[in-house]
Amino acid sequence: MTEMIVDVAIALAGAALAVSIAIVFWVLVRGPGTVDRAIALDMLGLLLASAACLIALAADQSAFLDIALGVSLVGFLAAVAVARLVEAHARPGSRDG
Repeated sequence: MTEMIVDVAIALAGAALAVSIAIVFWVLVRGPGTVDRAIALDMLGLLLASAACLIALAADQSAFLDIALGVSLVGFLAAVAVARLVEAHARPGSRDG
C-alpha cells in the first residue's frame, strides 16, 4: 500500500515537473527581455536538479543526488555572473555598457 502511494506521488511530481519545464522553456525561448531569459535559464537549472532528485528517489540511486548538487552549484554561479553583468550595464558611466 505504501509503495503504491509513493509511486503515485512520484508520477504526479514528474508530471508537474514536466509541465513546469515546458513553461520555463517557453519563457526561455520567447522571453520579453534578456534578464527574463536569464532568470528562466536559472529556473530551468533548478528544475533539472529537481528532476535529478526525483529520478534518484524513483530509481533508488544516490548518484543522481550528486548530479543535482553539481547542476545547482553551476546554476548558482551562472546566476551570480548574470546579475553582475546586468548591474554593470545598468550603472551610469560604466565602461562595460
